[in-house]
Amino acid sequence: MSNDYLAEHTTLGQATENIYTYTPSLLCPIPRTVARQELGLDGLSLPFNGTDIWTAYEVSWLGQSGKPEIAIAEFKLPATSANIIESKSFKMYLNSFNLTRFDSWAEVSEVMTKDLSAAAGAPVWVTLLTPAQMQRAGVTTPKGVCLDDLDINAEVYMPEPSLLSTLDEVVAEEVYSDLFRSCCPVTGQPDWATVSVIYKGSKIDHQSLLSYLVSFRDKAEFHEQCAERIFTDINQHCQPQELTVFARFLRRGGLDINPWRSNVREAPLFQRLSRQ
Repeated sequence: MSNDYLAEHTTLGQATENIYTYTPSLLCPIPRTVARQELGLDGLSLPFNGTDIWTAYEVSWLGQSGKPEIAIAEFKLPATSANIIESKSFKMYLNSFNLTRFDSWAEVSEVMTKDLSAAAGAPVWVTLLTPAQMQRAGVTTPKGVCLDDLDINAEVYMPEPSLLSTLDEVVAEEVYSDLFRSCCPVTGQPDWATVSVIYKGSKIDHQSLLSYLVSFRDKAEFHEQCAERIFTDINQHCQPQELTVFARFLRRGGLDINPWRSNVREAPLFQRLSRQ
């Protein structure tokens, strides 16, 4: 997505005021079609299903007595929604609850569900957890083979699908890398992630896949769009029978984003990684 589009159609990159009373208008939706057109994707007939799973660790509001409440929130936006929600605007929206009084946790959840669904253009699922509930859920490590110890000569730092190659062998495997980095198209700050690729079909050469994932290092693109680009490139260049891409981004500003895209129905297991 171009910086020209963001500058023309949003308030992103402009100076902003900190607002700590409930203000749903802070949410900034961005149409998914803008980036999907670049990938040659038809929004009415996508080659994948998926969900954008957001985890917010800095959620707080006031009870009716004025005493603060805190929660960890999980949001699920379907990949079929018309819009993504820009993360800075999402953080500012959540902060706007800080000095607002609500009757109950249920009311907060209902308000967030209404606002986020309106911004996304599709139903959004909201779950509020106590710190104790989040702790009981625990952390995990990615399954499958880690690619990061492979020797590669990395010279390309913009996505290059021609780096991908396959071998004359059919496999079903899961591989992952912790070395993924892209950049925020709004601020230019680095976005770090663990990317898992689960597939069945001709074996993808592991060195080629690692080189390809590393090539995102200087790409300015939103998290959701990175996941869709990876899925599209692997799908087109390696032609697996089944493919799932799960990008687990590290939190910035108390918010992490975990988009997955798949051409099979099963959602990958979601549990917080140790890096998150």
